[in-house]
Amino acid sequence: MLNNKADTIEEYILKRLAQNADRQIELKRTALADEISCAPSQISYVLSTRFTTDKGFVVESRRGLGGYIRIALIAEEVDRKQLLYQNMVEQIGEATPFAEVKSMIDFLLENKLITRREAELVAQMTLNLYKSEAAGELSSAERTKLIRSNFVTLAKF
Repeated sequence: MLNNKADTIEEYILKRLAQNADRQIELKRTALADEISCAPSQISYVLSTRFTTDKGFVVESRRGLGGYIRIALIAEEVDRKQLLYQNMVEQIGEATPFAEVKSMIDFLLENKLITRREAELVAQMTLNLYKSEAAGELSSAERTKLIRSNFVTLAKF
């Protein structure tokens, strides 16, 4: 049943996007839930699984009384790639574990955005940065800056 409702939500959003020349819409989560007769959490599920950056969408969501959902279709592949890298860079922080950064590298490799060689090099450099931090040779802020720099460099090619 969830799939049918999810399909309905996705179709509704895609139809609204197609109707707008600028390929961007703004919706109220509760109004949409009422219109489609579903729970707001189902809308959140559809947004997080079917309207992702790697599928060519940017979703901005703000909850609360004046809350909204803004969904935009990214026009070109180059824009999608840059947005994906930017999103990854923003996710890398001082508390980000190595496993999370490694999964980002794996994602880039699986989606053919980097070569196996680049993936191995970046993964090994990243692991060495975490080891240097653990040994007290590097602060977490310095490690974060260097890892982000690697992703920014990858985005240029």
